[in-house]
Amino acid sequence: MTLVSLIKTFAADESGAVTVDWVVLTAAIVGLGLAVVTSVRSGVSALGTDISNALTSASVATLGTLGVAE
Repeated sequence: MTLVSLIKTFAADESGAVTVDWVVLTAAIVGLGLAVVTSVRSGVSALGTDISNALTSASVATLGTLGVAE
């Protein structure tokens, strides 16, 4: 085989093409996931703080006063 025929054979071979496609697809999915986590993180943290403040300031009735008419 000559060098030209080896290059043509190598260029026409597609045995590793699916692997490359999966690697690129997986990298894109991981990158998208990281972008979503980064953008949502601050909002979730603020929401958690708001919920914590609301629960801390909430008053709870004691059992002795439930259902008692005043």
